[in-house]
Amino acid sequence: MINKLVKNLGLNKVTLALATVCLLITQSCNNESEKVPDTSSINVELITTRFDKDLYALDTNKIGDGLKKLNNKYPDFLNYFLDTIMAYGIKGNYNDTVTGIKDGLRPFLVFKDFKELQNEIELKYPDTKKTDEQLINGFKLFKYYYPEITIPKIIYLNMGLSNWPSFPVDNTTLCIGLDMFLGDDFKHYRSIGVHEYMNAHLRQSYIPVSVFGAIYKGMHPLKMAEKNLLDLMIQKGKEQYFLHKLLPYLPDSTLFGYKQKQIDWCNSNEALVYNFFIQNQLIYSKEAQNIMPYITDGPFARGLEPVSVVEKSTPGSIGVWLGYKIVTAYMANNKTVTLKQLTDQQIAAEKFLEMAKYKPR
Repeated sequence: MINKLVKNLGLNKVTLALATVCLLITQSCNNESEKVPDTSSINVELITTRFDKDLYALDTNKIGDGLKKLNNKYPDFLNYFLDTIMAYGIKGNYNDTVTGIKDGLRPFLVFKDFKELQNEIELKYPDTKKTDEQLINGFKLFKYYYPEITIPKIIYLNMGLSNWPSFPVDNTTLCIGLDMFLGDDFKHYRSIGVHEYMNAHLRQSYIPVSVFGAIYKGMHPLKMAEKNLLDLMIQKGKEQYFLHKLLPYLPDSTLFGYKQKQIDWCNSNEALVYNFFIQNQLIYSKEAQNIMPYITDGPFARGLEPVSVVEKSTPGSIGVWLGYKIVTAYMANNKTVTLKQLTDQQIAAEKFLEMAKYKPR
């Protein structure tokens, strides 16, 4: 592009060099506000354990004895897993004759399909070093923006494709179901109702997004009652802004869980999307059947592309993306507001939009 400009304008090489330097300086200045904070002085000790491996290492001929030893390692978690998550109803009675062990846990450990699932997990995740490092970097930034937070210990699980990717047990423990991060092509996801448009959510790269998304939802649950689309978009936009700040090196396609072509379409059609919501009187609508499809995952955003277009380029949850753009505009125009203030404050959606001075491109 620059070479073409030089040819058209007749610029010499010296001028080109100066122009290039100016361009780089300009780009640097434009990105100044997006610089990632220095967290080198923030210490985060992340404790992680592979409960999935420990569970499948049990001697299935002596499960009760194995559970007693496992309880020493996971005194605050084992019964929660057995009785709350998996609902076996063992209740600390670690005896092989107990119904919960005999008819619940034992089949989970010995049946071919479950054993193969654990094998797939261990093949995909012989260790979790890469994920742990990403989480540590995210928690450092979390500490930077929210100094008072407690870093939870991480327990990696296999829950038999229960569709629980990440969830907190309490303020001190967070679980990650590795069975839900085996990649796009894992053959059993379709059989449990995971659609193709959720593929980005099934990758290792999405684990940090899932984790910090779960943490954010625990801090700020989505309030839906009597909320219009604008309010819901801003709520979800704040979550995305939070994720962008804690995971700044991840691409938008990963942070939103979109395909890259969907991100490209959104960036090229921002004004079209905003005007679509305005013209169709959706922005202030509270009709759930009309507005929820735009903030929940789906194959595409209805109404934004011609019916004749077979392969749609819009993400179903396009309202989340637009909400993020509104929140980004708000933060750009209210520079004294901190991330914590943004996520904690309660401002009416209409007022928030006004203060954002949002102008779709």
